[in-house]
Amino acid sequence: MTQSGWFGYERLDFAVAGRPAILIVPKTAAPGQPWIWRAEFFGHEPQADLALLARGWHVGYMNASDLYGAPPAMALFDAYHRRVTTDYGLAPRAVLEGFSRGGLYAFNFAATYPDRVAALYLDAPALDIRSWPGPQHPLWVECLACYGLTPEQAANAKVSPLDRIEPVVRAGIPIFGVSGDADEAVSLADNLAELVSRYRAAGGRIEVIIKPGGKHHPHSLPDPAPIVEFLLKYARF
Repeated sequence: MTQSGWFGYERLDFAVAGRPAILIVPKTAAPGQPWIWRAEFFGHEPQADLALLARGWHVGYMNASDLYGAPPAMALFDAYHRRVTTDYGLAPRAVLEGFSRGGLYAFNFAATYPDRVAALYLDAPALDIRSWPGPQHPLWVECLACYGLTPEQAANAKVSPLDRIEPVVRAGIPIFGVSGDADEAVSLADNLAELVSRYRAAGGRIEVIIKPGGKHHPHSLPDPAPIVEFLLKYARF
């Protein structure tokens, strides 16, 4: 393990299952050791992470890149969760934070391990592999290999977050979403908007902020207060 700094906070770097992992430590931990777990793109638009650090939350990350939220990624996330809850005493439940393709990881972790998730914060999220990366994308073949699917099987496979809503609703996991309505990379209509429709219809709590004219970048909000307030109010640690 190595120690360094990150925006004035202590940063711990270590390995889990042979993969790089990070934990950012607050100045004074909040009661219960709450934490937010960035599924992908650690450090990108960290406004909400920094605001929660200031309130005593830890920030976690494990590099499971290029696995598209598939079962191999979930096995790595399971190992990271066990490591930080055991060795660092973090809360058994985390807020999973899914930026872009990180949405596949965050939601699939919630569907696989609903008892380990306090809430979801999804930002311009990919929630259906048929939408992103999708059959026309150069990454499609790699994505299918991670899931062990042929193109024919992928057409009806129930492996994407939008196919796995039931266990997340049943666990009462609240969701906050942010997206631009002009997202050119990850379709709002096919991903976050579809989740909103299905999740509400199933009785789940989901609140969203849609940025008029917003594209895929920049992620998050200049002022993360709405994200932070939702998580402080509804996250179930």
